[in-house]
Amino acid sequence: MQKEFSLSNGKAMVNFTAKYCNTAEKLLASKGFKTVLEAYMSKIKNKESNIYKYIKDSINSSDVKEISKDIINVLKLLMVLDAEEIKKFNEKYDKFLWDKDKFISFIEGLYGFWRKIERYTIVQNNKVGEGLQNVSFIDANNEFSKLILNTYRKVEENVIGEKPKVYRQLPAGGNAGLILNDIKWPYPSGYECLNKIPFIESIVVDPPFITYPKKNKRDGMFTECYENPLKSCVINIDHWFCYPAKVGELLAYIYFHRDFMAHGVTLCNLFELAKGDECRGKKPDIVYVFGVRDSNEDMQTIFYDDKENDIMLGYINYMESIDYFGYMKKMTLTLHNLIMIKKGYLPIHGAMVNIITKNNKEANIVIMGDSGAGKSESLEAFRELSDNYISDMTIIFDDMGVIKLNGNEKPLGFGTEIGAFVRLDDLDAGYAFKEIDRSIFMNPDKINARLVIPVASYKEITKGYPIDLLLYANNYEEGEELEFFTNLDTAIDVFRSGRRMAKGTTTERGLVETYFANPFGPAQKIEDTDKLIYEYFNKFFETGIKVGQLRTCLGVNGKEKEGPKKAAVKLLEQIKNL
Repeated sequence: MQKEFSLSNGKAMVNFTAKYCNTAEKLLASKGFKTVLEAYMSKIKNKESNIYKYIKDSINSSDVKEISKDIINVLKLLMVLDAEEIKKFNEKYDKFLWDKDKFISFIEGLYGFWRKIERYTIVQNNKVGEGLQNVSFIDANNEFSKLILNTYRKVEENVIGEKPKVYRQLPAGGNAGLILNDIKWPYPSGYECLNKIPFIESIVVDPPFITYPKKNKRDGMFTECYENPLKSCVINIDHWFCYPAKVGELLAYIYFHRDFMAHGVTLCNLFELAKGDECRGKKPDIVYVFGVRDSNEDMQTIFYDDKENDIMLGYINYMESIDYFGYMKKMTLTLHNLIMIKKGYLPIHGAMVNIITKNNKEANIVIMGDSGAGKSESLEAFRELSDNYISDMTIIFDDMGVIKLNGNEKPLGFGTEIGAFVRLDDLDAGYAFKEIDRSIFMNPDKINARLVIPVASYKEITKGYPIDLLLYANNYEEGEELEFFTNLDTAIDVFRSGRRMAKGTTTERGLVETYFANPFGPAQKIEDTDKLIYEYFNKFFETGIKVGQLRTCLGVNGKEKEGPKKAAVKLLEQIKNL
């Protein structure tokens, strides 16, 4: 990003490297302030609000740029003089400041407009400019927020003529800050368009971080294409960023357009951010390009197995309908799972937890199920119940993991993510508020509201844990909460059919089936996955892993809260008897 400021699609990017404002004078004279002011003036002009009419009549102009120029001059004066002094100093602004209540309403509206924008601050580590490079980035973010707050307060104080009685320390700077670096890796032929896109080196988030993506559901499946979609791709590198992620044991370079910055930043709560040394000169296992402006009128959610360069490539074109974090997360995991299947490992769509009881028993439980099956909700209910019996509970994966054979011993479970992408609707009402300082919230006021929260360390999820219980999350029927299979074919049929009652997390409705409850890799490679399922399930039964189903009742009307709790009680009883 070369420009000092950009405002696009309700997202503001403030480039501290190009320019860092540390005084009110610099702030009010900046291109960024002018851009925000003109955007706000255009908004209230289109609404023909009373505030706009007052300002237009006061300045005697309807040109937004001309009005904005005069407003900036008044605000600069208000940093050193009060309203009465300005009236005497310059008669031009007498009418403008005559109705103090309307002027204060204008300032409040402008400040509110700025705070509703998603705001990101950026430092480019290896660039030279008149901005910020070597000062502490966290301190710079805090100072920038304080500067905006103080400027806003000073203006209002000099208009009203007295200090406010109540001070609200609202975050007014960046919601999140990024330190970027230019990292080179050996781009193969066909990937040249990605060259020079900056990598994210570190992220600072100012909680609570609440985003409002335009969509709150994912639709369809990711499909395979047989030609590199990047070959004819044109990308403006000033509008793109790369999040280098460690997805399980794999290295993924996730490229995204600035209009989807909220999703890119949210990745820091979900996937471990790879260090510069882990990326520099390193070819990734996964390349994912999110939000390319191309000539396709339909949504392209495709992947390409680049065997020549040993890269699994994901591609989604720019559309309003992809403005949902599920598209970024699930495609990344699909690419991971496709590689795992090629290596002979079994991807699992579900949750895994390592439990140590107070009498030093250890259990590793995998609960498998598609979106909305109740796996995460049952584990959360289990956590609430287990205080008297459990000393430690470590989440290995909350959505996607992989199982690997371990000779004649029990197969091992590994995670892919350090965080969880959880439905707010199905959590205990107080839980989200307890975690507000760490969570990233998405559309908290809508159905299928989500939060993304860190749940484990990268070291923990990649350690490998021998599985004791493998359960299918049955959310669609009532009955015995915990049932174990004695027959191999019956177990395979239940897991392979992937039945569930759709919960509104996708566009599906009613009782649906998804192959192996996993539309993210196995459903695209059914023949290869079938071979793995029979091989692995045989090993589960041979090594004494208990295979069964957990009836969560999450899809049964009226049982959404009670169902996971009852299932958790049965699970706890089982662990006590291990």
